[in-house]
This record gives sequence, C-alpha cells and structure tokens, in this order.
Amino acid sequence: MAVCAIGLLLALPTVAADTPAASTGLARALEQAWRLHPQAAGLDAREAEARAAQEVAAGLTPEPPSVAIGSLNDRYNRNLGRQEWEVELAAPLWLPGQKAAREAEAASRVEEAAAKRAALRWGLAGELREAWWSLAAARNVNALAIRRLATAQALEADVRRRYTVGELSRIDANLAQAEVLAASAEQAETETALLQAEQALRTLTGTVAPQDVGEEVPTTLRRSGGLLSMPDAHPSLVAAAAATRGARARVTVADESRRAAPELALRVVRERGDFAEPYANTVGIRLKIPFSSGPLVRRETSAAKADADQADAEMVRAQTRIQLEAERADRALASSERQFLMAQERRQLSAENLRLSEKAFSLGESDLATLLRIRAAAFDAEAFLDRQRVARAAAISRLNQALGVLP
Repeated sequence: MAVCAIGLLLALPTVAADTPAASTGLARALEQAWRLHPQAAGLDAREAEARAAQEVAAGLTPEPPSVAIGSLNDRYNRNLGRQEWEVELAAPLWLPGQKAAREAEAASRVEEAAAKRAALRWGLAGELREAWWSLAAARNVNALAIRRLATAQALEADVRRRYTVGELSRIDANLAQAEVLAASAEQAETETALLQAEQALRTLTGTVAPQDVGEEVPTTLRRSGGLLSMPDAHPSLVAAAAATRGARARVTVADESRRAAPELALRVVRERGDFAEPYANTVGIRLKIPFSSGPLVRRETSAAKADADQADAEMVRAQTRIQLEAERADRALASSERQFLMAQERRQLSAENLRLSEKAFSLGESDLATLLRIRAAAFDAEAFLDRQRVARAAAISRLNQALGVLP
C-alpha cells in the first residue's frame, strides 16, 4: 500500500504542472503538413497561370499576330504563266478600355491566387490543431491508464499477501484482481485510441508526432462595441475579398468586350499576268471589324454579374461566420479556464481523501470496497483535470484559429 500511495502521489504533481508554451512545435508540424498537402502542390502552377495572364494583358495586342501566305497560278488550265503570291500579316487590336480592364482582371487573379494560398494554409492549420490536441488527449488518457494499472497491481499484491496470512477475505482478493483486469482492459483500449491519434497526425505531417505537445499563446483580443474586432489580415476574409474583387474585374472585362477584337492586316501581293509580263508588287491594308451580338454580350455579362453577386454574398456570409466563430471560441476558452480551476480543486480534495482512505485501510479501519471507490474517484478527478488541461489548450488554439492566427 505504501508503494501504491507513493506512486500515485508522485504522479499527481506531474499531471498538475502546466504545459509550457511550445507553439514552435506546432509551427514546425504545420510546415511539414504544408509540404505534403495535395492542393498546395498545384498552387505554384495556379500562380504561374495568373502571372502569365498578367503578361498577356500587358501585351501590345490581345492575341498574338498571325501571318498568312497564299499562291495563285494557271498551271492546271491555261498555263500562260500567270502567277500571284500574297503575304498577309494580321494583328488583333484592343477595344477601347479593354486593355485596362484586362490588366486589372489579371492583377486581381494574381492577388486571388496568393489569397487562396494563405486561406488554404489557414484551413490546414485548423485541421492540424484538432489532430494535435486529439493526440495530447489520447496521450493523457493512456498515461493515466498505465498509472491506474500499476497502482491496481501494487494493491493486488498487498491484498493477496494479507489474504494469505488471513487478514483479508477471499472477496477482497477477488475485488483486487478484478480491478487489475479492468485496468488492463482500459489500458489496451487507450493504446488503440492513442495509435489512431498518432496515425491521424502522421497522415498530415508525414513524421512521427513529437513527444512535447505544448500549448499556444492566446492572442490578445480587442473589442469594439461589445464585439470582437477581427484582424484585417484574416486569411478567410482576405480570400473572400480577393474573390469579390476578381469577380467585379471580370464584370468590367465583359462590359468592355462587347464584340470580338478588330483585326488590322498588312498585305503584300506580287503578281504577273503571263510569262511575258514582269512581276508587279502591291501593298495594301485590311481592317476587320466584327459586329456585336446582343445575345452573346448578355450571356457573358450576365454570367460575370452572377459570379460577382455570389462573391459579394459569400463575403458577407464569411464575415458573419468568422465573427460568430470568434465569439464562440472566446466564450469556450473562458469556460475552459473556469472548469480547469474547479478541476484542480477537485483533484486536491480527491488526493487527500485517497491518502486518508489508504491509511485507514492499512490500519484495518476501512474495507477494500471503500478504498476502491475512493481510488476510482481520485482517478476520475485526475482524468478530469487532464481533460480540462487539454481542453483549455485546445480552446486557445481554436480561438487563434478563429482569429486567423497561424501557429
């Protein structure tokens, strides 16, 4: 019983110690997870596509120039030596206001690609934080189950010794053995849950989870009119704003592109009438102006305006959602702080009751059933304290996540 009591008492201060802030471990895990993220692999190509569109918009023509070569002769009918060669160099032209609209739309695409990268990284950080604290909770539960099994085995050895000398009954020996079996089953179950949590984190990061799972530093909150002031650089809001600007820029492009691009061509013709005539050269200019089509214009502008209206609505919805998530995360953190303080007091009372019960049992003043009940209450209090510690750390991470703060 002395070994049992000393082992449990030595374990309690270790559990009660606050976890040091170690956001660097979470930040390192985020870097590892980002390198393995499947969507992150295509972001560089998306940004390259946007920058290529920006280069196209900055060009002298909306599309590359073209060259046409033609030949005409009478070799297959009269064969009098008629020969004509024609070379035409054509270049499309910008419509009035179209070039500026395309440049603005291309710039918004570059900005939108960068904003999507930041938003995707922020979303990955939220997924990683949940896996991070799930692992911490699984480790705490497994450590507590191991201590419970060790304490139950020490208690069974003491009860069996006293049963052998006739101090305790067979019922007490059976109760002690049943406690060992229950603790063993619980440890096996917690090991399975721990393995699942470790695999979930390893799926994201590609590496073994670190031994030190520390908590983050909470972000300082600012309030305005009773509401949390959301940071301007929140990745989700930045991405929504970039999508809105990009949609509006596409509306402007549709408004300025009401017809196909005009085409200006330079023609050079070299020809002769028969073998007796010398070649004559002629130079000409051709201007092609396409007509506008009302239905086609309405189709393009209506589709662009629909995307812009949807982007505006999503922007408003994102602002509301993020504001509510931040408020909920702030209240959850305050609740976790209160429950953590109450869990500490409960653990202290349970530990004191356990010491008194073990002393009474060793002196023969109390029975084994009472000791097991008080010991179970002490383990429950310790487990509750561990859960509240992890819950508080997870609440800090969720608040940082809601405020758009990366590890």
